[in-house]
Amino acid sequence: MARYLFNVLVFTGLMFVSCFNAQAESTVSVDVFKGETATVNSYLFSNGKSLIVMDVQRSSIEAEKLAKVIQAKGLPLTHILISHGHPDHYIGMNLLMQTFPDVKVVVANEDIKKDIIGFSTWMESVGWLENEPALKPKSAKNPDGFDYENNITLITGDSLAFKGGGELKLDTHYLPAEANHVTTIYIDDLNALFTSDLGYNKVHLWMGQGVTNEHIQNWKAQLLAFNKTYNDSDLVIYPGHGDATSNQLFTEMIGYIEYFQLITESTDSRAEAMAAMKQRYPNYKEADFLLKYSVDFHVKE
Repeated sequence: MARYLFNVLVFTGLMFVSCFNAQAESTVSVDVFKGETATVNSYLFSNGKSLIVMDVQRSSIEAEKLAKVIQAKGLPLTHILISHGHPDHYIGMNLLMQTFPDVKVVVANEDIKKDIIGFSTWMESVGWLENEPALKPKSAKNPDGFDYENNITLITGDSLAFKGGGELKLDTHYLPAEANHVTTIYIDDLNALFTSDLGYNKVHLWMGQGVTNEHIQNWKAQLLAFNKTYNDSDLVIYPGHGDATSNQLFTEMIGYIEYFQLITESTDSRAEAMAAMKQRYPNYKEADFLLKYSVDFHVKE
């Protein structure tokens, strides 16, 4: 009997150690890479054994800086997760694929992949990829172009697993807002929500081409939903643009959207709308880019 109890205790102890180790392996940390172009963020996740990066900047030059940060970690980069189909979040993927030959570029669903391909095809048609020729889509006329179809893999399910244990929880159940389709991540270990471009902190929101009044209403409704779902003052919000902050961000963004709607609906002058927004939000970044094109789209002169 004593021998039996000893064996049980040993087995139980081994089970405890095994569970403890599994839990330790799943602990996730994050490093933030702040891009200079468009104030866009890349997020580098680690479980201590491997790395996953979310979004990879608007240019190869910025991606090269990001690559050096990744290399300094001394861990294998297994996945590049593109959160949505806007180029400031994926243009750097070719540079990273060349730097890390074993990495996989992944998206959470087929719609995001289509958005990326559609945006890249359009950018090539208007000459916006002349500075990033490696990102021009592969075609009969350009057989050496970037093979979006085969280079981008779809994730199966609603999570992305680390090599060595642990996973990222993904959510794509959103109506069209800043982007037509988007991926967010919530990490229990950090009590942190990575909003992608559903979140902007002290950066002017992109409400330009493609972001209609219906999209804006969807966006505002989603921010209200976030307020209810993540009603925790200790929650950390990691936005697509700008610094990490608290869940107060959702209320601030709703106020910004409502003021933008008020100004753009009550003036026939883009210059007046720009001036009013800059006066109300003097410390917000990207006025000459994100705000300008948003005002141009919503104020018809």
